[in-house]
Amino acid sequence: MREKFSSKRPLSDAEEAEIQKMIASDPDAPELTDEQLKQGKPFREALPDLYASIQRTRGRPRLENAKEAVTLRLDPGAIARFKALGKDWRAKMADILEKAMP
Repeated sequence: MREKFSSKRPLSDAEEAEIQKMIASDPDAPELTDEQLKQGKPFREALPDLYASIQRTRGRPRLENAKEAVTLRLDPGAIARFKALGKDWRAKMADILEKAMP
């Protein structure tokens, strides 16, 4: 069965006209007039408090005790043994190193 409107194929002129007719007849979402469009403001100016409350910074939040990335050359056999411990082998390696410290 073919769908009436599908994003997988281009719309025919008749289908486009039908969609535009449905849009125009929607009483809950009338098209804005040119005068209404001229009065429009950017969201940040229209609702500054709401805009400020939903702003996010890029990336994840900073941690107080963030871990530090290091480069370390290890014997392949040692790495293989840690990887055999499972998915969280890096965390287990860090725990072992922490426990080995005096």
